[in-house]
Amino acid sequence: MSFRDQSVPFQMVDGPGPGRQFTTRRRVRLGDATPKGRLRLDAVARYLQDVANDDTRDADWSDPHWWVVRRTVVDVHEFPAYLQEIDLTTWCGGVGSHWAERRTRISAIDGTVLIDAAALWVHVDEATLQPSRVPEDVAALLLESAAGRQVNARLILREKEFARENTVMPQDWPLRFSDFDAVGHMNNAAYWEIVEDSLADKPGLRAPLRAVVEHVVQIEQGQTVQRLVTTLIEDIELLVSVDNTTHAAMWCGTNP
Repeated sequence: MSFRDQSVPFQMVDGPGPGRQFTTRRRVRLGDATPKGRLRLDAVARYLQDVANDDTRDADWSDPHWWVVRRTVVDVHEFPAYLQEIDLTTWCGGVGSHWAERRTRISAIDGTVLIDAAALWVHVDEATLQPSRVPEDVAALLLESAAGRQVNARLILREKEFARENTVMPQDWPLRFSDFDAVGHMNNAAYWEIVEDSLADKPGLRAPLRAVVEHVVQIEQGQTVQRLVTTLIEDIELLVSVDNTTHAAMWCGTNP
């Protein structure tokens, strides 16, 4: 069995609904595109982080900073191209006691939907960095946008489903100073570079596609990181580990 069997049940909820939404426009720049000119997935991850931060600041959340990503699902209908102008619209797709799902839609300026993404953000305590309840003011805003839809924080890419029979030997993945952000953690977008590196080895895998990254244990500076890659006919599966402990699971393939 493979990760594909675990990714099917995920629902990319439609929207946005009647609640709050936030839209910003940007252009695909040189450093965000592949040599063939398509927007890279790690750049998509940065865009998602940026519009999320812009939204929380614009909405004047009581604590816009203390959220960490648990999972990101990206459905690429069509890759944006170098120098293309795109609109990013974000809203809440679902809530839980200690987390919320942020939906983001990337569209061409003519309204054509290019990418749909859903990121599960967990609220953490500032002092302990442990999961904590979503503040009441934020919860009220999110509930309206989510129309009461509830989500859970269970992982959907389970290590026991990793298709090891087609797995290459573990490969070292070097960490760089630039992988780490202002809170000292390996930034979410840096994980997506691992997906892009594997996608480059499978040129036949094109949009429409789905890609998933789940964070199990945070990678810290100075650790020795390895990736295990399984390449199937329509899928790429990855485990990222430190000392034989899985820290992240990733999947990319044709959209189920």
